[in-house]
Amino acid sequence: MTAQTYCVLGIDPAAAGATGFGVVERDGNRCRMLRLGALRPLKPLSVAANSHLCHIHRLITKLIQEFQPRAVALESVFAALNVKAALRLAEVRGVVLLAAAQAGVPAFSYSPREVKATVAGYGHAGKEQVQQMVRALLSMTETPEPADAADALAVALCHIQIAEGRERLGASVTSKSAARTRGRGNRASPPRILSVP
Repeated sequence: MTAQTYCVLGIDPAAAGATGFGVVERDGNRCRMLRLGALRPLKPLSVAANSHLCHIHRLITKLIQEFQPRAVALESVFAALNVKAALRLAEVRGVVLLAAAQAGVPAFSYSPREVKATVAGYGHAGKEQVQQMVRALLSMTETPEPADAADALAVALCHIQIAEGRERLGASVTSKSAARTRGRGNRASPPRILSVP
């Protein structure tokens, strides 16, 4: 991996349906999709919830081992869900976060609105708009399917764009700080007095 290469595993956790996943690699100014898919429960979750959580954990662990991502990005719990669905979604998110923590990979959460705004430029963009933007940003020849996988790719792209912004901001702050230090020469900085209410 070059210094400019940045790999992210995006996850779109689901309370009842398929949990989408997508691996995106940024190399310089170009992003490409390395893997996408969705893991559907084999039986209704009311019957096999624990088994499905184990499958998700194994899948995330395998993807982390295979692609060695620098970050795992996933959607946060959607506030409009009912309590039962929110709890199921939290369980899936917990399993993903556990797999990331066990591998020592930092995890980041983004709201659905934040993902849409970052990728499609509009926080209320529809699924088709998001899919089309994901396709364009990753230079894919076809629209990514299923929709859960496209959402996971969108989450990964969201994290990459936000991480790039942080990098640029950090570089800007560092260069300004260095310029101030050079301008100051060897003068000691004045003491700061903090007042506590």
